[in-house]
Order: sequence, then C-alpha cells, then structure tokens
Amino acid sequence: MSFFKKLKEKITLQTDTVTEKFKEGLSKTRDSFVGKMNDLVKNYRSVDEEFFEELEELLISADVGVTTVMELIDELKDVARTRNIKNSEELQPVISEKLAELLEKNEEDTKLNIQESSMTVILFVGVNGVGKTTTIGKLANKLKNEGKSVLLAAGDTFRAGAIEQLEVWGERVGVDVIKQHSGSDPAAVMFDAVQAAKSRGVDVLLCDTAGRLQNKVNLMNELEKVKRVLEREIPGAPHEVLLVLDATTGQNAMSQAKTFGKATDVSGIVLTKLDGTAKGGIVLAIRHELDIPVKFVGLGEKVDDLQEFDAQQFVYGLFSEMLEKTEVE
Repeated sequence: MSFFKKLKEKITLQTDTVTEKFKEGLSKTRDSFVGKMNDLVKNYRSVDEEFFEELEELLISADVGVTTVMELIDELKDVARTRNIKNSEELQPVISEKLAELLEKNEEDTKLNIQESSMTVILFVGVNGVGKTTTIGKLANKLKNEGKSVLLAAGDTFRAGAIEQLEVWGERVGVDVIKQHSGSDPAAVMFDAVQAAKSRGVDVLLCDTAGRLQNKVNLMNELEKVKRVLEREIPGAPHEVLLVLDATTGQNAMSQAKTFGKATDVSGIVLTKLDGTAKGGIVLAIRHELDIPVKFVGLGEKVDDLQEFDAQQFVYGLFSEMLEKTEVE
C-alpha cells in the first residue's frame, strides 16, 4: 500500500472538520511548497545530484531548517540508492513519507499535561505580538467546551492594554480574569490567581506573562520569579510552559524558542498564524532541531481555529492535492 493511501486511511478515522481546518490553514504553504516540488519533478526527470541540490534549496526556502534539510537529503539519497529509484516521480511520495516521520516522532508528547485529580496550571510565554493573549482566550474556550472550569491570570502587567485584552477574551468565552493594576508585580498577580483558583476549585488556571521588559535578562528573570511563585503555591506547577511563536516570522521563531527554552523549561509550543504564511516548514525545524513538541497550531482567526497539533493531519494538509491525485489514478 502506498504512503498516501495509508495516510488517507488514518485520516478518515478522524473528523472531517479537523481535516478541513488543517487543509485550509496550510493552503499557503501547500501552494508554495508542493507547487515548487511539482515543478522540480517536471524539470528533473532523473534523480541526480543536481535534483537533490534543487530540492535542498526548496526545503530551506520553506523554513524546514538547514540542519533538518541536510539530514533529510542524506536519507533520501540512501533510499534512492537502496531502492534503485531513478525517476523523480517515484521519489516524490518518499519525500512526503520522510517529512511525516520527522513530525510523528514522540507523538504522545503533543498532548497537554492535564492533571485529572487536581488543578492544572499552564504558563504562557513569548514575545509581544505573537498572539499569546488570543491563544489563551481560544484555549480557555476549548477547555470550557470540554467541561472544565477555567480561570485566567493577567500576568502581563507591562504592555499597555494587555490586561484589558485578556478581559475581553474572558468576557467572550465566559471565563473570569484575576488582575491587578497596570505596572504591578506579575508574581503578585499569580499569587492572587492561585488563591482564587484554589478557593473556587478551578480545574485549569491559564497564566499570561509579559513579552517584553527593558531587556532580555530582565524578562527572563521576571518569568523565573513567576514560575517560582507557582511552584511554591502548587507543588509540580506549572504543569505546562507553552511558548507561543508566530509562524510568519520563520527562523526568528526558532531563535525565540532557543532563548525561552533556556530560561523557562518550555514543555510545548503553540505555533500561531500558520494560515498566514507559506513557510509552514518551520514546524519541522522546531520539531526536529529543538526537540520541543508543537502542541497547538493556529489555523485561522475564529475562536475554534486553535487546533491540537496532529502530525498526520499536518502532512495531509500539506500534501492533500497529491493524495487526491493518487486516489483518482
């Protein structure tokens, strides 16, 4: 059975709605990446060194990441040699298969670490402008729809309008926000939020944090302080530290991940605005080079467009046209 047929069988076990969201959300990446790949296959009928050089450039331009691309090209050369693949069309599904393997690595760690018998604390970090507050609002809505009680902590007390923005989301999804005045100590806000969450018997506490202070060192120190307060008040907290990254920034998102990863023990990544970029390959770079799981992806602006990351759905969204072509044949 071909790779595409196997993928289709796995996808049909899941909801059509989720499949469509991934397909629509990845349309820019698919049009760019798959379109260029099709052109490459047409231009190079045989699999030779020049073909692999062009493929390497194509993958790097999709922000798959230089290290990941080099390893991938080496693997493809080995496959072509061992299977005696001479025709570029024969190699096309192998490329898709190898990309899928990179994404499916340790797939179980893409699930949120929700505590079943006690309160779950999720800390959100990331620079300003990546969609952090919006992500918190959307996740609050998702968790509430799953039957969980949720409380929000307005820990970004430095950015003008941040507290108000979180309050708007709170009202929109029907979730309370614990806040203090602008410029107050974020750690004090977290303390208040934990006490409120305990007294109300809340299932999940979602904590917003600052994205920018006077300098990077100050920001990381502030995040460490917030984390210490959470750990002191609730042993084992935070249960997740989710780094929110803007997919449209490409390799800049990678450098942010490295910076925050060193300072805050990031447990997962939320990749926003994936629908707004042709460089969705950044998911592969993050997954492979940083070894931090992508837990959620933003596939649109609607409240339900924050989706749990699913490697098979992602690959399907990326290669759906090839898959549909295979089905017709």
